[in-house]
Amino acid sequence: MSRIVMKNPIVEMDGDEMTRIIWAQLKEELLLPFIDLKTEYYDLGLKHRDETGDQVTVDAGEAIKRVHVGVKCATITPNEQRVAEYHLKKMWKSPNATIRAILDGTVFREPILVSCVKPVVRTWQKPITIARHAYGDVYKAVEYRVPSAGKAELVFTSSASEPFQEATFGVFQSTRPHGFSESSSETFHETVYDFEGAGVLQAMHNKDSSIISFAHACFRYALSRKQDLWFSTKDTISKQYDQTFKNLFQRVYDTEYAEQFKEAGITYFYTLIDDAVARVIRSEGGFVWACKNYDGDVMSDMISTAFGSLAMMTSVLVSPDGNFEFEAAHGTVTRHYYRHLKGEETSTNPIAMIFAWSGALRKRGELDKEDALITFADKLEAASLAVIERGIMTKDLALLCEGVKPEVVNTSDFIRAIRAAMTE
Repeated sequence: MSRIVMKNPIVEMDGDEMTRIIWAQLKEELLLPFIDLKTEYYDLGLKHRDETGDQVTVDAGEAIKRVHVGVKCATITPNEQRVAEYHLKKMWKSPNATIRAILDGTVFREPILVSCVKPVVRTWQKPITIARHAYGDVYKAVEYRVPSAGKAELVFTSSASEPFQEATFGVFQSTRPHGFSESSSETFHETVYDFEGAGVLQAMHNKDSSIISFAHACFRYALSRKQDLWFSTKDTISKQYDQTFKNLFQRVYDTEYAEQFKEAGITYFYTLIDDAVARVIRSEGGFVWACKNYDGDVMSDMISTAFGSLAMMTSVLVSPDGNFEFEAAHGTVTRHYYRHLKGEETSTNPIAMIFAWSGALRKRGELDKEDALITFADKLEAASLAVIERGIMTKDLALLCEGVKPEVVNTSDFIRAIRAAMTE
């Protein structure tokens, strides 16, 4: 059988632990027999990131900007325990955060549904898509461990002479924040806290340009899916930071999308994050839920788990200048990896990783007008879900399965079953 030839490459980013092992199996069983796979390979395994001073992560992000499509395996974001375990030079930042800062944009995450796995929330009848802002906030925060008593201050030095422009519900008003000097050479400063002893500090930021791009991406995605768009923050508490998100979203909607939403028969509304959670649980699904970076991280895990499994969710970063990064939304499956190292069998669900590859190959096909790649991606996804519908599945799904008698298989046998389904 002749293999599909690719015109242009995909940026391939390898990862860590159990997902790295499965990544290689997926290529060997499900991709290379059918495609003359063309990738630019970057090893984002923790050891190699440490060896390169994390430059390999930056190089991978820049490569996606050049090639326009990337696919990423799950990676370790080290904490103190991992620094000791891997003998790292330092506690490297999240590679996802580094790549997202380079690409900007929005991460869209949607559960992968199969009829034999019902949502835990019984009112949910349709998928809920999380639109997660991919820039800034806690993922680009500056932190400091305060060693003793002292004063912490928030300081800003302006390099601009024009009046500050604040967006408020579609109208830009010339205002000066509290403490802002009329002289561009002077600084704004405000006491954060007078520490009476040791403590901890964190400063985070975001940019109007990134928030506006996030808003456009969300409104366009909702229109493309003909689904309502919800947006939630906590502006009652965060009266500058979160309110800026709220106001910029409203301005973009009022000036560019209100009429389009009306014509499409869909709605946009803003609510507080705690109210949004309550509404989501009572809903039937079928909408896009836009969240700030950390909120989206947490809520996408909640949505995927409630729909069945962390391993049953697609994830794609869409940047404003037309770049796409596909990945699985879960971690490196550390517990299974330790069992694998002991020679034990594991039953790890690879569906999200398969859909990361199929999504990247489909997008490559769309950009290069290669119908064969698009058809292959569709066939790979259909075969993967058909195997589950027949009752052949990994342990995580078997615990939730309804309507069929599950046959629990290990990861390798599950992947081989998908390959067999593709050749039927």
